[in-house]
Amino acid sequence: MLSTYYCSLIDHLKPQPFWILFLFSIGLISIFKNSILIAKWIFTTLLRPPKNLKKDYGSWALITGSTDGIGKAMAYELAKKGLNLILISRNSQRLEQVSNQIQSLFPNIHIKILALDFSLMDDNRCYVRIQGAIKELDVGLLVNNVGVTYSSGAKFFHEVEKEDWMNVVRVNLKATTLVTRAVVEGMIKRKRGSIVNIGSGAAIVVPSHPLYAVYAATKAYVDQLSRSLYVEYGSWGIHVQCQVPLYVSTKMASRVAKIQKSSFFVPNAESYAKAAVNRIGYEVRCTPWWTHSLQWTFASFLPQSLLDHWRLSIGISRRRDLQKN
Repeated sequence: MLSTYYCSLIDHLKPQPFWILFLFSIGLISIFKNSILIAKWIFTTLLRPPKNLKKDYGSWALITGSTDGIGKAMAYELAKKGLNLILISRNSQRLEQVSNQIQSLFPNIHIKILALDFSLMDDNRCYVRIQGAIKELDVGLLVNNVGVTYSSGAKFFHEVEKEDWMNVVRVNLKATTLVTRAVVEGMIKRKRGSIVNIGSGAAIVVPSHPLYAVYAATKAYVDQLSRSLYVEYGSWGIHVQCQVPLYVSTKMASRVAKIQKSSFFVPNAESYAKAAVNRIGYEVRCTPWWTHSLQWTFASFLPQSLLDHWRLSIGISRRRDLQKN
């Protein structure tokens, strides 16, 4: 009698078929959705063919901040693709050196150089000189790479010298806007073109970037500008993209984050540039280097408060190191 009672109770507590089916369906949908995302990531990262930049957009590429780091590496990659180059940087001597190096490897392309210091030169003069340099050229690709951060290193906002943070705004924000404005009119006339703006994980991947607040804010501007222009100019055949790298082994990373060499999560500029060029013309926002995208995915699962605390501790640690020196 007692055993019959327990058997009846157990049968009553068993999940009914409807609930089993419902939970199974949710699990199946989740697995299917994640499988699609993984397959898309594999295709995008490893299998998708790059665009034919010269054919799709034009024969000339303009790169700012092209004498070091990502800008210089992207100039090499674009030269490999057969694009002629307009190299812009503030140091005329370095421009000559980089131009000669690239020309020796790719003698069939044309290279023009333009020395501009966006932090010092009058905006109107910069604009006129850029327009003069690109006049009658089929500039199909613009890479807005020029960027700076605090010259004095990690600091609380009230500690940063006015000229220091204003320089960040002039170079990261105004220069990107000015160069884009100078180039986009020709793209509109030709009804094709690609604009690539180099953003930063400091503004997108993590919810905050304390002790580098103005730098992060300018990079957030670059992201929003890119997204808005992508919508504005799509009907003219102009693709606008914001690339969002995390740390890349460059002089800036060495100075800011004490990164001295590349590693699994920190590519060198050449490796990053190869991946970056392959992503041109596709997503409106992307993280070209594959381990950076893994870091971004991992960060998305963590609470923002935890990421804020982590970033703050890093900034304070770097500030403390500067004070010791």
